[in-house]
Amino acid sequence: MCGICGEIYFNGQQASAQRLAPMLASMQQRGPDDEGIWLDGHVGLGHKRLAIIDLSSGGHQPMLDQELALVFNGCIYNYVALRDELIELGQSFHSHSDTEVILKAYRQWGMECVNHFEGMFAFAIWDDHQQQLLMARDRIGIKPLYYSMVEGGLRFASNTQALLATDGIDTGIDPIGLHFQLTLHAVIPAPHTILKGIRKLEPGHWMVINPDGQLFKKQYWHLTAQRPRSATFKGQATPQNEEQWVEAIHQALKQAVHKRLTAADVPVGVLLSGGLDSSLLVAMLAEAGVANIKTYSIGFEDAPEEKGNEFEFSDMVAERYHTQHKKFHIANETVLPRLHEAVAAMSEPMVGQDAVAFYLLSEQVAKEVKVVLSGQGADEVFGGYFWYPLMAEAGKNIDGQDPQQALQAFAPFYFDRSHQEWLSVINEQYHVGDVTGEFVGDRLSEGGADTFLDQVLRLDTTTLIVDDPVKRVDNMTMAWSLEARVPFLDHDLVEWAMAAPPELKTGGKHILKAIGRGMVPDEIIDRPKVAFPMPALKYVRGDFYQFMKGLLTSPAAQKRGIFNQQKLTELLDAPEAENAFTAIQGSKLWHAALLEFWLQKHVDKTL
Repeated sequence: MCGICGEIYFNGQQASAQRLAPMLASMQQRGPDDEGIWLDGHVGLGHKRLAIIDLSSGGHQPMLDQELALVFNGCIYNYVALRDELIELGQSFHSHSDTEVILKAYRQWGMECVNHFEGMFAFAIWDDHQQQLLMARDRIGIKPLYYSMVEGGLRFASNTQALLATDGIDTGIDPIGLHFQLTLHAVIPAPHTILKGIRKLEPGHWMVINPDGQLFKKQYWHLTAQRPRSATFKGQATPQNEEQWVEAIHQALKQAVHKRLTAADVPVGVLLSGGLDSSLLVAMLAEAGVANIKTYSIGFEDAPEEKGNEFEFSDMVAERYHTQHKKFHIANETVLPRLHEAVAAMSEPMVGQDAVAFYLLSEQVAKEVKVVLSGQGADEVFGGYFWYPLMAEAGKNIDGQDPQQALQAFAPFYFDRSHQEWLSVINEQYHVGDVTGEFVGDRLSEGGADTFLDQVLRLDTTTLIVDDPVKRVDNMTMAWSLEARVPFLDHDLVEWAMAAPPELKTGGKHILKAIGRGMVPDEIIDRPKVAFPMPALKYVRGDFYQFMKGLLTSPAAQKRGIFNQQKLTELLDAPEAENAFTAIQGSKLWHAALLEFWLQKHVDKTL
């Protein structure tokens, strides 16, 4: 896990270490172990290294190989097998790093090399022979890759903070991004962001930047959600009943955990929340014979309406598997002050309030390990949320090729607000059409899915999860130089899950519960799904309310003029009224305040 950046110019301008240096400085925590800059006329690459594989200088980046130069962020889990294959094909190696495997794979297969990689990655290769800059992002989008067209060229980086550390970036609000931000609880699908001048490469895509500045993109992975039509699936006999599906997915999950455990030359821990997903990861490690597993949990003070931790459940798992377990208890009074730090670590404005929990937990965990496994993605891939059965029922009789019908079955259970409400809340200068509705309707009616629930789970896995929990975990862990690996988003496992019958995914992660039965305490498997407890930021009152009110009524917010003042006043006057919460119980006031907070922190640079 690292931070990458670079620039290329098409107008005769030269790349500059003076421009790359502040970009690298803004990514210090993504890679504190090493730093490198490479310049060749109009092209420059920069890298910050967090050493996980091949800790020697052999893993230094930018990595050069004759006419090729590479910067890479992530981990190729099958790099050992690929290295052996490439050696047989005639390639020679000078290190034991997965970085060099990317270079040699590109030399062997061109940009089709991405189809050989199993892992999380974002990389850029300068091919001097072709005079092209090539960039790619992993299938699920676990690793970020942002870019910006500037005068005469293009810059790219692992986060927006690095791009905003340079000049010439258009920091105006993108109305399309704003519509997504306030309709899809801060999920802005690639290529858009909240800012006009910053874009992000879509997951499962590679992009070529030609010498004349033209961009060419290609999607190299497309997820289907259909039952197998043949006797074999992914090289195995197609499961014929529930027991066989559970066993096939169990094996795929074991492989996903094993890959993420062994592709590291440093110890690996587990973020143990006490829920089914992270508990199952611990059980899988124990099943694989791993001893002295390091596990970490965080909890907060109770609120009158809610308990602030799940230690009783994480303790059960720690005791069953005799893990080296550590619990961190956070006083509620410390949460709001630390929120500033968490928002500073956000590459885009994110409204998930457990971001600060991940930030504070990562701070402690990073003192002991450099790599952790996290349970992110299981709810989306295996149907764990309460709204999935509601959507499945609403969509069971619709025309699967009608975007409007699909949207009507989805939006009431998920959207933060209707398009009409969005228009009434947002000032006219930012008005656009219903871009979120059009995007979601189109995605929910495209081919390659058997049922409406299949469409919904595919949309969540390939789009919504990328710019919500996945991005949140990456940002908050990397703020402390901690690499998070997410086995439930292994693309092989995801393909198995999407092929499974939908009736196995409507019972609240039915498949995972079946796998976990006997491995994870029944109390964890059978308890209702609950959100991560964050009492200090869940209830819109007291210091938290005053903080949000101060942000939204500040001179900076007034000057920006995003929100209709009458509607904003109504929300401030009744922040806990029924209509002040979204379909999935998010606070509309918090959504507005977080956006303004992020803009003041990153664009205005006044906080």
